[in-house]
Amino acid sequence: MYPIDTSRTDLAREFKKNPFGPHSAELQRILNRMRWEPLKGKFVLVCTKPHKEWILAELPGERGKPITMHHDQVFTSLADAEWVVFKRRWKRITGQELAVD
Repeated sequence: MYPIDTSRTDLAREFKKNPFGPHSAELQRILNRMRWEPLKGKFVLVCTKPHKEWILAELPGERGKPITMHHDQVFTSLADAEWVVFKRRWKRITGQELAVD
């Protein structure tokens, strides 16, 4: 798998500025890496009110098992929600908090 260079916080800032793209080739590689991680424990967003509300959730990794909803992580902005998922996936893959706010 493509390794994530934790010193490349410029790419994280690029994502935060424009989470829906278009993205640079370097950022796209990171996003592809994040999207191909194992399903068990993978952070995702669940839309609870179309175009209005999203909740952070984790996949169970087994078909038919319920996802874990984080009801304390509710978003009214899809961009804000995507940023939280990005930071959580970054930490899971690299083992380091993303030092970008």
